[in-house]
Amino acid sequence: MALTKIAFKPGIDKEGTEYSADSGWFDGDKIRFRKGRVETIGGWTKYISTAIQGVARSLFDWGSADGNKYLGIGTNLKFYVETGGILSDITPIRGITAAGDVTFAASNGSSTLVVSDTAHGAVEGDFVTFSGAASLGGNVTAAVLNQEYQISLIVNDNSYNVTAKDTSGAAVTANSSDTGNGGSSVVGTYQINTGTNFYVDSTGWGVGGWGIPAFGESVDLTVSNQLRLYSQDAFGDDLVFNPRSGGVFFWDESSGTSARAISLSSLGGASDTPTAALQVMVSDIDRHVICFGCNALGSSSIDPLLIRWSDQENAGVWTPTSTNSSGGQVLSTGTTIVGAIKTRQEILVFTDVGIQAMRFIGAPFIYSFSPVAENVSMISPKAGVAAADAVFFMDREGFYVYRGAVQRLPCSVLDYVFSNLQFDQRFKIYATTNPDDSEVTWHYPVGGASADITNYVTYNYLEDNWTIGTLDRGAYIHAPTKEYPVGASNDLSDINNNYLYLHEFGHSADGEPLNAFVASGGIGLGDGESFVAMRRVIPDFTFRGNSTAVDLSLEILGKDFPLNTETLLDTASINNSTGQYHIRARSREVIVKITTNGSEYGWTLGDLRFDIRTDGKR
Repeated sequence: MALTKIAFKPGIDKEGTEYSADSGWFDGDKIRFRKGRVETIGGWTKYISTAIQGVARSLFDWGSADGNKYLGIGTNLKFYVETGGILSDITPIRGITAAGDVTFAASNGSSTLVVSDTAHGAVEGDFVTFSGAASLGGNVTAAVLNQEYQISLIVNDNSYNVTAKDTSGAAVTANSSDTGNGGSSVVGTYQINTGTNFYVDSTGWGVGGWGIPAFGESVDLTVSNQLRLYSQDAFGDDLVFNPRSGGVFFWDESSGTSARAISLSSLGGASDTPTAALQVMVSDIDRHVICFGCNALGSSSIDPLLIRWSDQENAGVWTPTSTNSSGGQVLSTGTTIVGAIKTRQEILVFTDVGIQAMRFIGAPFIYSFSPVAENVSMISPKAGVAAADAVFFMDREGFYVYRGAVQRLPCSVLDYVFSNLQFDQRFKIYATTNPDDSEVTWHYPVGGASADITNYVTYNYLEDNWTIGTLDRGAYIHAPTKEYPVGASNDLSDINNNYLYLHEFGHSADGEPLNAFVASGGIGLGDGESFVAMRRVIPDFTFRGNSTAVDLSLEILGKDFPLNTETLLDTASINNSTGQYHIRARSREVIVKITTNGSEYGWTLGDLRFDIRTDGKR
């Protein structure tokens, strides 16, 4: 029989059934479409060998005037700056005790140290560094005490527990001689409160750790018991950042990576700086630091609709006067600001009920505000991204693009995404862009109520098609100052052992197989009354990387009726020299599935040709 070329339509289409996706692709993972051809995405490798503590949900890439390249990394436990492959902990300090305010108590045979500090203000998981301590008399020496610790348990407002350790991190067990309290010179230096890895929608049950609060009591949502989401932006060579609902901090690049970030209020000449905000941003042209959803002048409570900005080119001055450009504006609609996205011409501010455009107009008003759209917003604070002179964002019911006006994007995987995402953890959803491949990707959680990011959906805005896949990343960024995009793993079972990865790098998953696949919709002849018989396939692939490692499976699956379970009819093993493969497959409906086996290579599919014919009904 003559060979028949099957031309598959680009993009994944899951809006119907496998059978209705005839001549198209119905499923896939770690693939994209370029010029209409399906191919594997790039692989990834560890960027640096040092693990980060916590799960990163914010990455920001920028460069300084002297050529240094930086990456800001905000996790639920720490805040880091990376440069030259070296991680530096710049987590701000919230308080330092007076000498003698901190004392220790140890028990013979235990590694638990009870730390007493009146009104310590810490939460479980916080970090504190002790200095000036003397030995407790036995195994718990001064060297054991005078280092950084993570708080393992809050006993009460005046005491907490840590686990004694040596300088290598190994546990130290107290003996009968450890009867001291550390002396009268102990100083405790507390880092800002840590956050959680779970989003909580409201106060009450589920907020706080086990036993916090007491049974039957509710607890208010705070920056320390809510999902930790950082916003970051460059202020020239320096960095401003903000944990959502927390303080606003400033890192001075000229001080070096050994210096920690400080509160905006600690800057020289600072006045009326915000004490808490939902998001911070630096405007492009006029260089105002802008806080979205922050406290008003004279108040310490967040007004979730208030936007304030600093004096131009001055991150510390927020007191409006006739001689500066600082100011503020309360939005007139909605109950809270969800997030804001910076574009070339304006800033889009998303509230829970709509979108407003914030534009720089100069003195005396500085910024103007005008409505852009109603009854549409972002599903999470990071669910939108600027790309290709547009803003793409995900709402609670679909995907949208803003190019001067808001338009809904037709999506061929819409129901698949929204029926599988874990809505209770929606604030973990984030968008990122890959301009090299004209892609915008949304990463979202799937699973139970405590699910984390496992899946993604990608829109190719140049070729107008959609793909889906799986990838465990808490944060991801294109990183223009680096050769490759950077992603951060999100292992919740070992949160002190997460890593940064370079993506679109090579063709393996950090040395392991990439596990990419693509599967077609059901292919039938005529209206499906006749059977399809396949005898032979002529594969057509372009390979990248190590072509001698190529090991592809081309599976032919079939079923006689749409609601039947598909069965494997035959498998063609493809390598870099396969000319043709003889197969035996007969079914009313056949499905073609291509799977990557092994690693070190990528592929692009050309035109598959099959020896295919109509067969009888028996």
